[in-house]
Amino acid sequence: MTTGRRIRVLIAKPGLDGHDRGAKVITRALRDAGMEAIYTGLRQTPEMIVTAAVQEDVDAIGLSVLSGAHMELFREVRRLMRERGLDDVVLFGGGIIPPDDAAALQQEGVAAIFGPGSSLAEIIAFVERSVRPERVA
Repeated sequence: MTTGRRIRVLIAKPGLDGHDRGAKVITRALRDAGMEAIYTGLRQTPEMIVTAAVQEDVDAIGLSVLSGAHMELFREVRRLMRERGLDDVVLFGGGIIPPDDAAALQQEGVAAIFGPGSSLAEIIAFVERSVRPERVA
């Protein structure tokens, strides 16, 4: 993909989950693939995540949720994204999310859910093909 600027991705750990190794691995893999990846750190609220996405002018937001609160957290981030006019920003995520919940989230506008065992190459390829070209032109 030839673009005017690199794809910008915000990786966030919403809620009280304190395990962020996966989020850090994803952030590093996206950087190694040539993207600008911003990791917001642990215990972020949906409001903090969406505010950071606006400030950083990101093309995609990736949430890492292991706490079991994925339905509420993804829904609230998606609601705030719509409220702030981020309809063209891709929302994706990963963690311990049951398949039925992942399917429900995708029906509500989450572009993809990556579970344990997903490859870094698969996640990178997803981000590259999902960001609308005009966002990085």
